Amino acid sequence: MLVVGLTGGIATGKSTVSSLLSASGIPIIDADVLAREVVAPGTHTLSKIVKYFGPHVILPDGSLDRKKLGSIIFNDEIKRKKLNSIVHPAVTRAIVLNILRCWIRGERMCVVDVPLLIEGGLWKWMGCVVVVYCSPAIQLRRLMDRDQCTSAEAEARLGSQLPIASKIAYADIVIDNSGSPSELEDQIRLCLKRLDHTVGRTWVVSWLFPPFGLLSVAWTLLVRIALRAKPTRGVNTGNGN
Repeated sequence: MLVVGLTGGIATGKSTVSSLLSASGIPIIDADVLAREVVAPGTHTLSKIVKYFGPHVILPDGSLDRKKLGSIIFNDEIKRKKLNSIVHPAVTRAIVLNILRCWIRGERMCVVDVPLLIEGGLWKWMGCVVVVYCSPAIQLRRLMDRDQCTSAEAEARLGSQLPIASKIAYADIVIDNSGSPSELEDQIRLCLKRLDHTVGRTWVVSWLFPPFGLLSVAWTLLVRIALRAKPTRGVNTGNGN
């Protein structure tokens, strides 16, 4: 089974791409959804958060007060790192569990939608990395329109993230979402063709003979660690040209 890592930058259209891939019948494992599930009331992760940050980060209904927790970690690097050390492993375990479920069902591929796929290092475990790109000028305009913020506010938010141009260096496939919705759909179709070609028929062997799948995962990890990243010469869209 091919595990595809999907990422992008804020306001580049990653969620739209994820929805289009889902509409094509590909299972989507959404890290943002899992991040909410792992801190649901009664979970071990939530209890660890309460133990460190105190009961005042819990709302009356027992759910996590994200706004209050956000204000606590906003200017405190130590507490932010502590929160990440609690939540990130739980999300990673949930991702692995969902990948395993896809494999058990006999899926040919699944997409792991992770905003911080590159920053968190999960890209190394993906069989294929897809980055959703748009030009910085379009990204800035879209963010301003979406969040109704000023240019300075939007630039500050973009400046706090890894530049989208830097993420391209890690991509096997780049989807350029600078154009129209119909152009994006065309790129999605080309992307799916490339993914289908990558899967080939080996997925059947991996499913029927699990050790082959494990060897494939180990090989992918070794290659990505060795190469570190695969630089690209610009923006390569789904057709690979």
